[in-house]
Amino acid sequence: MKEWTREKRLKTRSVNGTLGLGEMVSEILRSAGKLIILRGDLGAGKTTLVKGIAAALGAATEEDVVSPTFTLVHTFPGRKVTLYHLDVYRLETERELATLGIEEMVEDPNALVIVEWGEKFPSLMEAADAEVILTQGELENERLLHIRWRA
Repeated sequence: MKEWTREKRLKTRSVNGTLGLGEMVSEILRSAGKLIILRGDLGAGKTTLVKGIAAALGAATEEDVVSPTFTLVHTFPGRKVTLYHLDVYRLETERELATLGIEEMVEDPNALVIVEWGEKFPSLMEAADAEVILTQGELENERLLHIRWRA
């Protein structure tokens, strides 16, 4: 597997703080590439971060972004980028994953593809341009973000 060559660590202490990091994170991710893996336990703030990223990109309002757990893929056409937000938690095989059309999404020159639970699939991890790992901090609402990408 290709190694991550760059990284950044961020901390937030509230939902609004996580939403606010969306702009900074979106700039990092857009420069890193197209396919982003979001990792973290249930309730870690993955979808909240996507809300902030979508708002920063002008692709959707925070209210429009919900977890795609049951629909698997949400598409948000923005001013500069189309944001694809996927959740592969319920998928179990590479064959199921292939039916989502991630390769086609990544081929879109104006796409940013963010996949929650992508670490379940080695093929996604190998293809990923970046990953964001969200973990619980010491305080109740504190979240730690570890962003890694290939330069």
